[in-house]
Amino acid sequence: MNQPWNLKNHTDLTHLLLLGFPSTRKLEVLLFVIFSLIYTLTLLANFLIILTVGLDWHLHKPMYFFISNLAFLEVWYTTVVTPKMLAGLLTHSKSISVTSCIIQLYFFFSLGSTECLLLAAMAFDRYLAICNPLRYAMILNSEVCCKLASTCWLVGFLTMLFPVTLMFRLSFCGPSVLNHFFCDADPLLRLSCTDTKIIELINFILAVAIVISSFSLTMVSYFYIILTILSISSATGRQKAFSTCTSHLLIVSLFYVTVSVMYVRPSARYSVEMDKMVSMWYAIVTPLINPFIYTLRNRDVKDALRHMLTGKTHCRFQ
Repeated sequence: MNQPWNLKNHTDLTHLLLLGFPSTRKLEVLLFVIFSLIYTLTLLANFLIILTVGLDWHLHKPMYFFISNLAFLEVWYTTVVTPKMLAGLLTHSKSISVTSCIIQLYFFFSLGSTECLLLAAMAFDRYLAICNPLRYAMILNSEVCCKLASTCWLVGFLTMLFPVTLMFRLSFCGPSVLNHFFCDADPLLRLSCTDTKIIELINFILAVAIVISSFSLTMVSYFYIILTILSISSATGRQKAFSTCTSHLLIVSLFYVTVSVMYVRPSARYSVEMDKMVSMWYAIVTPLINPFIYTLRNRDVKDALRHMLTGKTHCRFQ
């Protein structure tokens, strides 16, 4: 609950200070090196996935189409947050305008919403592949895949337009320090000197709607997948069928656990430092882990990567 400020006696803030991770100079340099390495590896790993899927026609299938969409999203997801954080660690340039802060928040949460929907679309893909294999290629053709992915991106970015528009109408009067390493919604709204209860309610409803609905669709898909796998008489067949889902299930678990802890919860105040750690996990670490999960557990992707690196890529025009 914000304090009842007297709007006639305050000066609107135009810039904020992202507090980040307060520490000594030596520790800041160490954090800069670590996060720079993570960011570089994240970009390389995800771009490698995109390039591999694009070049190898063996991977021109719905499953890998959605994987490349997820990889593209992860590049932007971490880029929205990491460069500004690195600049603060290296140069102490922690200032950010209120407008830039809200724009960063918009892109971060829009990409997060899109990821929820893409994960649900990937679960639907696995449902069709395992539960309806004979009609899989006909139902989930390239046109349908493009429309499904486009819908995920469109809905993800449209969802946050209304609450962000309301945020631009808020007045911020201090303190000028935002205790986070990026512009998260809750710490930003605490700096407002106008009533934010409506925006907080809208944000909570949207978070619940996006996270719960996409998670429910994912779980329903896997409910039918598991029933189908259990009906397979061969143990080898069951293992082969389930192996195509394990990477996606692991990524779903990592994503939804951290996001639910952060955003699908009552308004009670949690530890700020704990929030930072959880945010760092899903905003910086997870985008690096995801491509390795897919490559390490997927023989097709590993074979395609090996062929590409040895100059034997199976391009369609060879």
